[in-house]
Amino acid sequence: MAGTGPDGRARRRSAGMLESEVLAALWATEDALTPAEIQAELAGGLAYNTVHTILKRLYDKGLVLRDVDGRRGAYRPAKDAAELTAAAMRDALDRGPDPIAALQHFVTGLSPREEEALRALLRGDGRPGPTNM
Repeated sequence: MAGTGPDGRARRRSAGMLESEVLAALWATEDALTPAEIQAELAGGLAYNTVHTILKRLYDKGLVLRDVDGRRGAYRPAKDAAELTAAAMRDALDRGPDPIAALQHFVTGLSPREEEALRALLRGDGRPGPTNM
């Protein structure tokens, strides 16, 4: 829900937050959802037109696919959450002047569990070792 500000008025959610909420609703199911079904899943009483606008923006960005079922359009995610996160990380590395320095900063902030998972992936076995798990 958007909540209220100190003046008692409803706070608006940013477009990015709304996009994240719509994607989360789509990731939570195996089925393609219509804008009305997504609207029902989201808290905060969003208008149908708002949900439809967010879906169009996500479609234009290539983040959702539209399945046409008669006149009723349903949407499904183009990527799962992990794929989208990995793509955002790759884009961030590509934008920076020094991707190695960015990776160094990123790695120093990993939890022991995340660090072990990364080590396992780099070893090529994809499984964390016995430590820190």
